[in-house]
Amino acid sequence: MILTLLFASAMLLISIVLSPLSNRLGMPVLLLFLVVGLVAGQSEWGMLMSADVSSTFLVGNLALAVILLDGGMRTRIETFRVGLKPALTLATVGVLVTASLAGLAAYWILGLPLLHALLIGTIISSTDAAAVFALLQNHGLRLNQRVSATLEIESGSNDPMAIFLTIILLELITRETPPGLPEAVGLLITQLALGGLGGLGGGWLLSRLLNSLQLQPAFYPLLVTATGLSVFAAVTLLDGSGFLAIYLMGIWVGNHGLRKMDDILQIHDGLAWLAQLSLFLMLGLLLSPHEQLTLLPEGLALGAILILVARPLAVFLCLWPFKFRWPELLFIAWVGLRGAVPIVLALFPLMADVENAAIFPTIAFIVVVLSLMLQGTTLARAARWLKLELPAEPGALQRTSLDWSTEHNHRLMIFELDGEHWTPPRTLKGVRLPADVVVTAVLRKDMLMPYEADLALQTGDKLAVIGAEDTEVKLAKLFSSVTSIPALKESTFFGAFELNGSVELDALAQNFGVQIDDAIKQQSLDYYIQSCLKAPPVEGDRVSLGAINLVVKSVENGQVTRVGLKF
Repeated sequence: MILTLLFASAMLLISIVLSPLSNRLGMPVLLLFLVVGLVAGQSEWGMLMSADVSSTFLVGNLALAVILLDGGMRTRIETFRVGLKPALTLATVGVLVTASLAGLAAYWILGLPLLHALLIGTIISSTDAAAVFALLQNHGLRLNQRVSATLEIESGSNDPMAIFLTIILLELITRETPPGLPEAVGLLITQLALGGLGGLGGGWLLSRLLNSLQLQPAFYPLLVTATGLSVFAAVTLLDGSGFLAIYLMGIWVGNHGLRKMDDILQIHDGLAWLAQLSLFLMLGLLLSPHEQLTLLPEGLALGAILILVARPLAVFLCLWPFKFRWPELLFIAWVGLRGAVPIVLALFPLMADVENAAIFPTIAFIVVVLSLMLQGTTLARAARWLKLELPAEPGALQRTSLDWSTEHNHRLMIFELDGEHWTPPRTLKGVRLPADVVVTAVLRKDMLMPYEADLALQTGDKLAVIGAEDTEVKLAKLFSSVTSIPALKESTFFGAFELNGSVELDALAQNFGVQIDDAIKQQSLDYYIQSCLKAPPVEGDRVSLGAINLVVKSVENGQVTRVGLKF
């Protein structure tokens, strides 16, 4: 028992210590965890912690539930304005199209019976929320909201469709009297309905508990985890989609401004990483590299068709009606990352004792590794090549929620002054701070001083500020130089000039000499941009106007409020 504990903790330690190496090599950290599990599983030490199908299946479900809960709490409800309909279309019709095309490819490449081939296509059809959330966060990419919202919502909501198709195909393969169309449709409706009701009901209940109970701070993250897993298990027992339920519950909780949310998110970030790490280590222990090599050519061929043909066709068919631009379609098609979900789904045939069941996890493993190595390592470069990366937003060095009111979500934020604004030193007189903000103290060279209006501030000072949650970015832009942010520069992306969205096009003709048709001169920048886009505007959208590009810089309540000009 002690040796097993030593081995398990040593694997976790090795994986965590080696994680910075993955960034240097451009290798997804999830793939590193999988490799550590594979290497350990083939050693004598691996026998101390051998993983069987049932235990891996249990760990896989629990890990995915925790990951989806964390991802849901980080999904902002405003992203639904631009991403809900396309993401749900991709999570349902897109999964069906991808599964069908990949299944036909498996039928041709592997020579399996049609139903078995379609089952393989279904297993590898679902993108993985764990892989998508982890890689976007790990690369620090700030994407066009239309793209990021679609990817996040799709990856968190496409599991029910993949699980439904897997169950139906298993029933067709194993049952003497296969289910008819009414039974199949009823199963899908039951899964979605119970998942939706369970998730929203659980989120409402948890939000009431978080605001009414007076607990020790450490208990709040535990309460969220326990409630989430309870809802996940209860909905699953009722034949609903537990994955959809816990994802929706996370969205509800994360978007209602509840107490202790900063502490809850910080703890759950660690739990989500632990879940991913443990899951990939378990998968590595379960799978044998020798078995994978026997079907390596077939698996690589199927993976290539999935990545280069099936996923892009599904994306273009599903998202074309929503007026996505070509670079956005290409990027979403490329970020069809496969992770733990296909391998967990591949355990279903093993547990159902399907003929030749060992082929399913073998093919899923090869496809997952190919996806992580090919798509995962090029994700950041693809976003920059397609010009979908937005300039990084500055933020506070530290932030702490102040739970002194249930009506106001205030934070204590620490900002470091840098850039030309504070050389030579200057006071805050004349600087327009956001409303409901109070500067409380200044830390200068390890010396703490109370803030006074006539105190000259200089580069290197750290300011303690109390303000509402939504003032952080505004304050960070005031106190920090944009050029100090190690990412795409704002002036490079948005241009040197910035205008209000209500400015009329006629003003551009007069001030910048732009040739504009008389019929549209009275249109505002907001109206012109929205009429050209044919879709809800998001930050980073570009529209041509003569010799200049109009770049959307900020959007509020569906209206373009600030616009950058690039010549």
